[in-house]
Amino acid sequence: MHKFLVLGATGTTGRRVADRLRSAGHFVRTASRTGSDVRLDLDDPSTWTPALDGITAAYLMEPTVRPGDRLARFTERALSTGVRRLVLLSASRASDPAHPLHTVEQTVRNSGAEWTILHPNWFAQNFTEGPWKDAVRRGTLALPAGDGRTPFIDADDIADVATAALTTSEHRGRTYELTGPEAITFTEATSHLTEAGNHRVEYVAVAPADYTEQQVAQGVPRAGAELLTSILASIANGYGGEPTTDVEQALGRPARTFKAFAQDWSATSD
Repeated sequence: MHKFLVLGATGTTGRRVADRLRSAGHFVRTASRTGSDVRLDLDDPSTWTPALDGITAAYLMEPTVRPGDRLARFTERALSTGVRRLVLLSASRASDPAHPLHTVEQTVRNSGAEWTILHPNWFAQNFTEGPWKDAVRRGTLALPAGDGRTPFIDADDIADVATAALTTSEHRGRTYELTGPEAITFTEATSHLTEAGNHRVEYVAVAPADYTEQQVAQGVPRAGAELLTSILASIANGYGGEPTTDVEQALGRPARTFKAFAQDWSATSD
């Protein structure tokens, strides 16, 4: 049986992957900077060996997407220590050599190991656990996404696909474009949250330049703020992505709708 390492184990997908593996009775070692079985700092190679000791399969993700090849170097170390199966949480734009995840994706593809690469769309959980959580709680979400549509993906679907890829060989050599079953606007998404939670959430479209300056004022480095703004603005310009059936191909069931996600969130939230 494989022994699994899960990176980003306190995050949205890593936590879910670790829970699923443990529930199935597998040996799991979680790794992150804090709050996990072992401390792992991708900028500190001295923390890599304890995390990788005895591991044969790994869920890889970059906690902070930024220029550099630290995750690629970690992956190379993992392969040299006996890891034989890799599942990488990447991004659909990583085929672009300029993308921060391009190097690690190519490292995984050329590794000789059993590998699966996941390209998720925007997480539905961004509204409830991630960067938009506080704005949703306040009742106003302001983003430069205009009236564009995007097929939000439930992180539970991502975790189910990742777990299947880690525990079986059926997904080797596959790249999954993971989306929800329908592309919706941010107005529709916040309407679903409002209906499910009896708490009014309004979406307000803002100009990209204004959004960038707001992020910088909140302490986000300008380069990062401009990158995030450009990605969100691409939704407004019609590049939010089309729904795929890759979740169904991987799991034999359809991806969950945003409405179902909103209803489940309301039922379990405080």
